[in-house]
Amino acid sequence: MPLTTPEPVMRASILKPSRTDVAIAAVVTVMTVTPAIVPYRQPWWSVTLAVLMSVPVLWRRRAIISVGAVVGCATTILAIAAKSLPHSASLLLLPYGVLVCTYTFAAADLSRVRRAGGIAGLSVGMAVSLIVPHENLETYRYLLTAVVAAYAVGAGARARRARREAEQEREARIREERAAAVERERTRIARDMHDIVTHSVGLMVVQAETGPLVVRDHPERAEEIFEAIGAAGRDAIGQLRLILGALRGSEAPDGLAPVRGPHPGLDALPDLLGNARRAGLEASADVRGEPRRLPADVDVAAYRIIQEALTNTIRHAGANTVRVRLRWSGDTLDVEVSDDGRGTRELREGHGMIGMRERVTACGGKLAIRPGNPGFTVIATLPIG
Repeated sequence: MPLTTPEPVMRASILKPSRTDVAIAAVVTVMTVTPAIVPYRQPWWSVTLAVLMSVPVLWRRRAIISVGAVVGCATTILAIAAKSLPHSASLLLLPYGVLVCTYTFAAADLSRVRRAGGIAGLSVGMAVSLIVPHENLETYRYLLTAVVAAYAVGAGARARRARREAEQEREARIREERAAAVERERTRIARDMHDIVTHSVGLMVVQAETGPLVVRDHPERAEEIFEAIGAAGRDAIGQLRLILGALRGSEAPDGLAPVRGPHPGLDALPDLLGNARRAGLEASADVRGEPRRLPADVDVAAYRIIQEALTNTIRHAGANTVRVRLRWSGDTLDVEVSDDGRGTRELREGHGMIGMRERVTACGGKLAIRPGNPGFTVIATLPIG
């Protein structure tokens, strides 16, 4: 009963079967060859066919089509020729090699063409083995039952293996998604930390550097300078506390709830402008269009972009004025921050600019940074529709 379809030549690795395959092949060989020798010795060619029906099972997992064809053909030939042999009643009680190959064939991952060809070959071989020797109905019944059962068990094993592989793939995908989510959150926290530290510390440094001059020339403004430094420090501590609390998942001091708080948004724009004024800039805002509620990620992105742009102006631009423009339209919000500072002809993006670009990209928007002489302009277009 051959399983016929073309298959590549077996490689050297086929000659290295597992211990399980050796044990199965040994049992099948003993059960198949013994009736050809004991209690009546059959002709040499029948013993040879019995060997071909059993020994190749040893390599069935690595060349199931080729092994199935050899075992099936030998079984069919012996089934046809057995009628001419004396004492042949026990020679073919069950085709053990065919049953083992059928199970392995059903359990293997094969293409549709190879599987269809194997099933066709098995069916033809069974039909020839039963019809040509004119087997009785009982032989039809038990042989078909045995082959169908072997195929069903193998198909069940293949289905269970496929479910396990699908589950492993799903778990691997979940792990990858979780790792990606952790990486995104880590990047977000790093951006927030950078924005908070550079903005607040930058303001504090600028105020502290101008403090001695103010104390000497305008002592009445000294208290305002020190209050601005304290306010910047308190604001930084508050925002860092929220970020670190979210990062740790820790509880509040009273032990009742995790430390959480709202992310800053455009509602806090007056505070940013106030910080810039305290740093000595003439800061103003120009809002056109009808403001409305923004998605959380867009609101945070707009705030952080303005914060980073103002920080760069305070720390590096040597500017006197800075202007923030907000343009509200039907489906976009344009945020522009420009100053009259030194500017530059060559744009070198540091962590702050990279963070701005990442925030805008995450929202699906666009960022343009235009260095000039004088001045520096940051323009972000954020979708809000």
